[in-house]
Amino acid sequence: MDNFTFYSPTYFVFGKDQENHVGQYVRRFGGSKVLIHYGGGSVVKSGLLDRVKKSLELEGLSYIELGGVKPNPKSGLVYEGIELCRNNQVDFILAVGGGSTIDSSKAIAAGVVYDGDFWDFYQGKPITEALPVGTVLTIAAAGSEGSPDSVITKEEGMFKRGATGEAIRPAFSILNPQLTETLSSYQTACGITDIMAHVFERYFTNTVEVEVTDRLCEAILLTVKKEAPLVIQDPGNYEARANIMWAGMVAHNNICGVGREQDWASHTIEHELSATYDCAHGAGLAVVFPAWMEYVMKHDVSRFAQLAVRVWECQMDFVDPENTAREGLTRYRDFLKSIGMPSKFKDIGAKEEDIESMAQTACYGDGRDGTIGSFVPLVKEDVISIYRMML
Repeated sequence: MDNFTFYSPTYFVFGKDQENHVGQYVRRFGGSKVLIHYGGGSVVKSGLLDRVKKSLELEGLSYIELGGVKPNPKSGLVYEGIELCRNNQVDFILAVGGGSTIDSSKAIAAGVVYDGDFWDFYQGKPITEALPVGTVLTIAAAGSEGSPDSVITKEEGMFKRGATGEAIRPAFSILNPQLTETLSSYQTACGITDIMAHVFERYFTNTVEVEVTDRLCEAILLTVKKEAPLVIQDPGNYEARANIMWAGMVAHNNICGVGREQDWASHTIEHELSATYDCAHGAGLAVVFPAWMEYVMKHDVSRFAQLAVRVWECQMDFVDPENTAREGLTRYRDFLKSIGMPSKFKDIGAKEEDIESMAQTACYGDGRDGTIGSFVPLVKEDVISIYRMML
């Protein structure tokens, strides 16, 4: 196990109707003038936005609003939010929505107090200062409600990039599983796929003797594997949604990733798909991850076989563990298919003629050095091969 530090101070408020108390938590964590940042649609139609406003008003807190966040959040709205906050002396950002809304809120929070272009943070500059952020989560997926990370797409060049810093880890997050019950089965499945992908990015490591975090990763995967069919079949299953919602947070606040090298090549490869075609991130990961697994499997067959046995309930072939590893990959693919996820390029609108340019951008775009991932470092030719496996 590698040396590590771990600091996760987010205050979590979990359970039914807890969004009705959001004003108390904004005040507790220092807010007086709030930007409510959200997407639109369901947050408005469901009455959630009105409940949030009412709670703020009961605490005597003033607020302004900025809606319009889309999946794969864009830089243009971030710039608008930064200007709006500065002009209105906002001191707290409240994200009401899913990972895209939270990521956009984090970017605004960092940009408001920074003299330069917020995009500097998405080119590698650490975020050391930001306005406090609170969240009211409406979809279990990205884990942004508990992480120090944010992903934004820059419209000039359509670069989808991440930033990180403890300053943007939410001060508090309200997690009410009831708020996810109106999601479509497709949105739910995309979220489930994203949760599992966050675990896989940590699970596939070259660090040895990491049994504790291996077991934590496997526990999350087993939970999601068990609960996913239940929420697909019965969207109102509160207990199943509760388990998935908490799994989503634990998958990405990095408790499962401490002390071990992490990979993140698959997310990098997928970001080109969702930036280029605006497909759902989870859907893109459903296409990318099995292809990546097949491409790198021989690097550490025993780790893939361990996953197959512990999570996918395969029997170990001690004579040829690769048989076990491949059976596990088949069961993972079958699981994705069973929850309605795509499996090929064409299913997400991707085109073969874009492979070269996406691989170039993944490896070299926006200042990158040509290599991605760490479990197996990949260069452009590898990424092209993985994209072609998705055809």
